Order: sequence, then structure tokens, then C-alpha cells
Amino acid sequence: MATVGIKGCAYCLNHAPETGVHYGNTPYIERETKGETDFLRELPSFLQSYEDARDYAPNQAYVGGIDLETLERSPQPWHGNRLSGSSRYGAYGEIMPEDEFLGLLDICDVFDIIWLEQSFAASVKEKLSASPVMNEKILSRLEAGHTSEEIAEETAHHKALPLYFGGKVVGCARNGHDVDDCLFAYVLLENIACKAGGVLALLHLLKNTGMTPEEVDFVIECSEEGAGDMNQRAGGNFAKAIAEIAGCANASGCDVRGFCAGPVNAMIAGASQVAAGARKNCVVLAGGAIPKLYMNGRDHVKKKMPALEDCLGNFAVLLVPDDGTNPVMRLDVLGKHTVGAGSSPQAVTTALILDPLERAGLSFMDVDKYAAELHINEITLPAGAGDVPLANIKMTAALAVTKKAIEKADMMNFVKERGVPGFAHTQGHIPSGVPFVGHACDALKEGKMKRVMIIGKGSLFLARLTNLADGASFLLEPPSGEKAKAAAVSKEDVKALLLEVLSELSGKL
Repeated sequence: MATVGIKGCAYCLNHAPETGVHYGNTPYIERETKGETDFLRELPSFLQSYEDARDYAPNQAYVGGIDLETLERSPQPWHGNRLSGSSRYGAYGEIMPEDEFLGLLDICDVFDIIWLEQSFAASVKEKLSASPVMNEKILSRLEAGHTSEEIAEETAHHKALPLYFGGKVVGCARNGHDVDDCLFAYVLLENIACKAGGVLALLHLLKNTGMTPEEVDFVIECSEEGAGDMNQRAGGNFAKAIAEIAGCANASGCDVRGFCAGPVNAMIAGASQVAAGARKNCVVLAGGAIPKLYMNGRDHVKKKMPALEDCLGNFAVLLVPDDGTNPVMRLDVLGKHTVGAGSSPQAVTTALILDPLERAGLSFMDVDKYAAELHINEITLPAGAGDVPLANIKMTAALAVTKKAIEKADMMNFVKERGVPGFAHTQGHIPSGVPFVGHACDALKEGKMKRVMIIGKGSLFLARLTNLADGASFLLEPPSGEKAKAAAVSKEDVKALLLEVLSELSGKL
């Protein structure tokens, strides 16, 4: 049985409401095609403050400020029952304010795309200097800034996009090319933001695991963004770009794409390399997507509720050889959605859950939790998309009934006990299973669970190449301790043998 250890995880959010108002795809396209509509005029009235976002229970669950049991006990609507005494930092990462996020964009920029106004840059640098994950080398990358006049000139005459904080222009994202639309300011801002989120998650992962940047061997980035130019529209490489800023001088890396199934496929790809001995370790990470900000904002405004899609989500997971001390991924129990599997919900669930379990001689009841699409239901329900995590676990329960693993009367108990509440933002790839890895590993180490399935599903029709569905899954299990014990016995055996040989030699001498 091939297994790979999960040494640590990091999950962070970048609060970016003003960036979302201007460059989230829904408001941006509306403004470009229709001008200032009623929706665009009303949206600013429904924005959350940083404190609102920080105290929102699903956000705290995402960064490890609360566990999922606490989230489930918290009264809904969560946006009407904010948590008191919340911290910016959780066990896994942080919720970063928007001004510091803009500063992080400048830190991650290597082609002079991001310009910040001088006084704003100074203010942000002072705030970032208090970060537990920023060092002087990283902070030194934040430029002194430009004058307001220079920024105004760029936005008025050179196609730069203004950057906002506190209702004021505090910088701009500059155009990278005159005719290549892959290098226009909007796309570059999107890509640099994704890169910045990945950097933040990686820095927290290094802190959480006690690993130095130089020890990272390989990085796989698995967001939905595509970096390139007109000749190779998504050539990459986010992974190496992120590793560079974080100081991972000995790392290489590549990008893996698969829409919402990307993170699970990337975990499998990284774990396979570590298990084969091709890599000493592998970091799987992803940054967030600006276009997804306020994707459902129109429906939130219509219902006079807070516009909740104001955070970019990101994560990082460290995969290492299994030494018996860390929770593990089992590489002999992998689900995949084949070309011929079919695209109905039942067909997808069969391919990703039932088939791998049956091959391993396991049943539905052998898995404590099934984590698929973990969207926050308060975001999706007002838009008519339903409670996505609940729908997934209900489909799993229904399939368990048809396979006689449980009785029909026990369906709702199965749903309640083995489902995972949604606590991830609608960032496309971010919600699909991987946000639960951190909470799952904690539960596996504490003996609260024995087996967890992580599931990623993708919508390939979005690229206009195929109508096929997509997906992948894997199992997590507790640390075995067996390899650690074996290693310890092996060392003792070697020591005893050496002593025996030395004793014989001394007798002959």
C-alpha cells in the first residue's frame, strides 16, 4: 500500500471588497457593457468591513480560528450572528486586510506592473512588518511608491487600472503589452493576485511546519488562472514564481489545471512523485481568483443581504515521505472520473466514491467524512444554486442506500454524521475538498476519525472543449506509527550488530 504523509497545511483569505467591486467579473462586465446600473450603484452599500469578514464564522473555520463543530453549532444566518473576539490569525493562516493585500501584490510583482502611491506604500510596509511570516528580504521588495500624479497619468493615458482602498485610488495595475490581451492590465492583476495568495499560503505553511524555504523540493500550483502571452496563453509557471518570492531557492515546480478538480489532481500528482522518490517533498498550493469576487453579488444585493463574496481563498499542503508520524494519503484508493463514466450526479458519485471504495474492499460506512464541494451555503442559496455540500452528501447517502450499505431510514443520519458543512468561498477550485484536509488531519491525529475522503469535481464544459464532467478523489488515514517503529528497530539492530563486530575484533586483537 503506497502512502504519503501530510506534514502540514495552511489556509488564508485575502479580504478584497474594493478590488471585487471594480474587478470581480460580474460587476466588471456589467460596468463595461451597461455602465453604472442599479446593481453597481447599490453594491457598495452591501460591502462587509474587514471586521465583518474577520468575524464571519465560515471564514474563521477556513483559517482554523474555530473547528467545524463550532461552525455547525453557530446560529445561522452566520452573517447575522458574527463571532465575537475573533482573531486575524487562526491555526492554519490568516485573514489579511485589503490594504496589506495590495502591498503584497507589489511585493510579488517583478515586472513593475503594480504601482502604489508613496504614502500608502509606506503605511502598508509598516503594517506588513508586524506579520509573523514576512521577513526583511521579502519586505524589501515593496517599493517606495509613486506620486498620485504618476498614477493618474498611467490610468488616464496608458490603460492602467486604478487600485482602490478606503474609496480612494492608492495605486494602479499597469498594462504589460499594447496588443496582447493576455498581458493587459486586467489579466496581469488577476495573475499577480493569484500569485500573491499562493505566496501568503506558502509562507504560513513554512511557519506551521517549521520548514525552511530552502528545504522545499518541488511546488505544484493548482488554481484556475492561466499565465502566459498570446503565443502560449496558459504556459505558466505560477509554482516557480511563488517559490521565488518565498525564498525557496532549491525548489522547482509546475502548474496543474483541472477547473475545480485541479487541487485533488495536484495532490495526487505531488503525492505520487514523493512516494516514488522522485521528490524529497512537494508543496501543493493555489492562490485565489479576482473574477470570482461578487460572482453572485447581484442576487445578494437583490435580497438586501451582505455581499459575502469578498475574499480570495488560498491554501498550501506539504507532502512528505510516510514515516508513520503524519496522517497519510493512500495512493491505492484513488477515484477518477473516466471518459465513459457519464455526467449524471449518480454516475459522478459512483466513479469518485463507490468504485475506489469497492476496489479497496471498503464500504460507505468505512469513511467518517466525505468532503466534496465545500461552498458556503449562505453564498449559493440566494443565487438559486442550493446548498452544494448538502446536495453532495445526500447523493452519496442515496447511492449507499441503492448499494444496501445503509437503510433508507438511516439516510439523514448518514448525511448528518458524514457530511461536511460548507466553509469555503466560491473561488472555483478552492472549495473542492482540499479545504477540509487541515481539519481532517487534526481529527485523524487526535483519533476522532479513522478515514476521510477528499473529492474534487470539475466543469469542463466551461472551456468549450467538451461536455464531459471531471473529478478525482483520495483517502486520508491516521498516522500508522509502523514505519517509525520499524525505523527505530532497524537502527537498534544496526547498533547491536556493530557492537558485536567490534567486540569480536577487539578479542582477536
